[in-house]
Amino acid sequence: MSERSSEPSEPSEPQPPESSKAAESPELPEAPEAREAPEAPAASSPPAAGSAAPPPPSPEPASPVTEPAAQRAQQPWQPGHPWRPPVKTPGATARLRPAAPPLIRPAVLWAALATAVLSALLLGDGLGVNLLIVAVPAALAAGFAARAAGRRLRPWTALWAVGGLALLVVPALRDAGWPTFLAVVSAFALGSLALHGSRSWLGVLIGSVGTLDSVVPGLRWGWRGVRERADDSRGRWGSAVRTTAVALGLLVVFGTLFASADAAFADLLGRLTPDVTIVDGPWRTFLFLLGLVGALAAARTAAAPVRWDGLTVKAGKPRGRTEWALPLVVLDLLFAAFVTLQLVVLLGGYDKVRQETGLDHAEYARQGFWQLLWATLLTLVVIALALRWAPRGSRRDRTLVRAVLGPLCVLTLVVVASALRRMDLYVDEYGLTRLRISVAAMELWLGVVLVLILAAGVFGARFLPRAIAVSAGAAVLAFGLISPDAVVAERNVQRFEDGRTIDIDYIEDLSADAVPALDRLPEPHRSCALRDIQRELRRNDSPWYATSWGEARAREILRERPATTVHRPCYALGTDGVREGERGGYEQDRDDYDPY
Repeated sequence: MSERSSEPSEPSEPQPPESSKAAESPELPEAPEAREAPEAPAASSPPAAGSAAPPPPSPEPASPVTEPAAQRAQQPWQPGHPWRPPVKTPGATARLRPAAPPLIRPAVLWAALATAVLSALLLGDGLGVNLLIVAVPAALAAGFAARAAGRRLRPWTALWAVGGLALLVVPALRDAGWPTFLAVVSAFALGSLALHGSRSWLGVLIGSVGTLDSVVPGLRWGWRGVRERADDSRGRWGSAVRTTAVALGLLVVFGTLFASADAAFADLLGRLTPDVTIVDGPWRTFLFLLGLVGALAAARTAAAPVRWDGLTVKAGKPRGRTEWALPLVVLDLLFAAFVTLQLVVLLGGYDKVRQETGLDHAEYARQGFWQLLWATLLTLVVIALALRWAPRGSRRDRTLVRAVLGPLCVLTLVVVASALRRMDLYVDEYGLTRLRISVAAMELWLGVVLVLILAAGVFGARFLPRAIAVSAGAAVLAFGLISPDAVVAERNVQRFEDGRTIDIDYIEDLSADAVPALDRLPEPHRSCALRDIQRELRRNDSPWYATSWGEARAREILRERPATTVHRPCYALGTDGVREGERGGYEQDRDDYDPY
């Protein structure tokens, strides 16, 4: 026997079973034509000493019938295997989504149900204090869900939540539709931010509408919770339904008896309870579903919000100091030259301006307001782009950025003041309108944004996105509380009392908020200005929860002093509020028409 055969060969290690080997390292299946019939498995005992170890058997692909489900889910789909579904790749926002929230609590379900019922009963007749009433149980549902998920109430979250509820006071106070629309949209945005707790620019921007992303997940979450709660506590659900049915039956029976026994109680009951008819069934059903879906979406967002702060924008490439600063320094010099002239004008240099340009105060103001408004907006864009490509490698770079952009912000504030001054001159000449007060309010808010940017340059920009969002909500709230229609009417009535003209055709289209100011006009101007508002109030008899305070006050004034409905004197007044033949030398050579 040779030397090689005399040495005992070491026993080979036993081969693992095919199933465990396939589970540890899954392989791609072979082509169908290359497969052979499976052989009998080899014995797992080690070979005897002195004999050569047999080669290990080649691994066979697992049969698709006995292949584990987890292994099939990990393997990619191939055209030759239609029984294997394609692997689902995670979406672009998968990393932003948190884990599934805990099972919905009964308190959340009851609050969502209360929101749905109140929506169906109260929101079908208009907007007023009913919107605030419906928002309270929805906010409670979100609060209960956030507490169950272990989220804590932070200062910014509380500020946004209080601001959103405060904005819903505007529909309860004002009859005008346009500030109400702005208040409702802003309340939704601030409420969504309170649920998400966003901090970055993209987080604040997308988080203001991010609750819409939870509409479908909220329905699934609520339905799953209802099913599991119903299976675990059928007896309690039955008891709750029976108790509610008995309470409603008692209220209906005794309420009907008391209403038929006393007319005053019947009138009070009719005013307090919503007027629901079969004709309104589809509309009420839609409002019920809208309230339920909205409350569940808010609660689902509060329990597991999407982290929109994870979305980032790649920072711009820093530029050299000279390349970055030189264009902005030139812009600063241009602003300084313009501001110097504006300061002269603001301090009373209109006589010199009139001599050089030939324009009076109104024409001078009308010519430049819109240009200055656009200049303010473009300056904010320039500041944003400049910060994106600003040098930021050292402390000297940060000092350079502050030294260049700081004066630009200060000079832009003077531009804002000049624009507001021009609008004031124009209003004094032609009167105040809704559009003029709106753009003036926007210009004033842009000035607040510039002040916040200056503060961020001193104290840091960490809170700047949230501060700008809060300032926008505060501006909309203040705009609604001052009652713009009342301000427009007050300013135009004051001009008329000072001997100027008034546009009856314009002010008669204002809302009921303008009635207290228009009530001071002499006849027939008063009746001509109030007749359309009075006709609208008589046609729409809204219940208490859909009536604003401005509308209620207008009804009281017109009940005491109703407006006459004679049309001939109103047609004779004309658009300038002056009777034909009584103009007293009023010059008509100038075109008083103003497109804005």
